[in-house]
Order: sequence, then C-alpha cells, then structure tokens
Amino acid sequence: MIIESIKPVNKKRYQIITDEQLAFVLYKGELSRYRLEEGCELLPEVYQEIVEEILKKRAKLRAMHLLTAQDRTEFQLREKLGKDGHPKEVVDCAVDYVKSYHYIDDARYAESYVRSMQGRKSSRWISFELERKGISRTIIEQVMTQSEGVSEEGMIEALVRKRAGEPHKLDEKELRRLYGYLMRRGFRSQEIGSVLQRYQKC
Repeated sequence: MIIESIKPVNKKRYQIITDEQLAFVLYKGELSRYRLEEGCELLPEVYQEIVEEILKKRAKLRAMHLLTAQDRTEFQLREKLGKDGHPKEVVDCAVDYVKSYHYIDDARYAESYVRSMQGRKSSRWISFELERKGISRTIIEQVMTQSEGVSEEGMIEALVRKRAGEPHKLDEKELRRLYGYLMRRGFRSQEIGSVLQRYQKC
C-alpha cells in the first residue's frame, strides 16, 4: 500500500493515510524510525510491526486511562479510541484486553446507571439514554426490570414537591415551568397532568 498523506494532528503526532483508506497516528520520531513519507510504499510487514509494537500497546494504555477517568460502555470506548486515530483491528485488541480483566462491562454499567437515575428520570428516558450509549436492547430490558413496580407518578410527585414545595395552586408560569421540567425528564404528558392536578387540590 502507498502512503497518500501524512497530516499533523498536533506538534508531535501525525496521521498517516494510505491508498487503502487505512489511517493511524504516530509520533514524529516514529515516522523517522520507519522512514515513512508521502508517496512511499508501506510494506505489509512494516505495518504489522507498527501495529504490534506501537499501536496496540498504545491503545491498551489509552483504554485503561479512559476507564480510570470514568466508566464507559463498550460503544463509547470504541468510539473514543477510533476518534483518537486507532484502526479497527487495534481498537478491537484494546477492547478485548480491558474486557478480559472486566474493566468494561455493559451490564454492570447499565445497572449502575439505572440505580443512579431512578427517581430522577423516567424509565423511558433512562432506556433511551442507555440505547444512545450503545447498550444492547437485551441488556436494557434486563436491567429495566429492576425498576418495575416503581410508580412513575410517585416519582413525578416527589420531583414536583422538591421543586415547588408543599402543594398549592400553581400560576400559569409555575405550571409551564414544571411541565417542561418533567417532560425533559421523559415523563408522559398524561401522568404529569394527573400529578399536577392532584398537587393543586391538596
């Protein structure tokens, strides 16, 4: 394969792009070590050496650092490593590495997320956010069973009391603000209306 371009990412790092649309990032000294220049051929054995000796090791360390900073789903980790400039095979290797030590576990992440959001967000909102984070529908359905039996109207009432105080007649501005606040948390219009109606009658 031929190196089509070598573009600076910052003062020290460069992105190499080949005619096969393969892209990876190296430091300036590594470009010199492997004598990589635009228009030159990148031999398969040289590329494999770069992958094994540099990219995979670097991606594993980066994955560990990312997970130390905050818990992530597999999808989020893959996305971040990809944005860092790692090829798919390198990302796969890094993800497999951290999974082998249970540093990443989508089911554990989802369970923790449900616990942290329960009582503050609706089940529908939580499910949507988990799906957006790349959690599979199977795992979402499994963890959401933990919240079965929890009254969403009860959660709405608790949030209303926390935000508006003891029950009282709401003016139009208060009503609009509360309604919007609860809608943004994924609660259904009918349930919100029912709770607000009762709240004002207490």
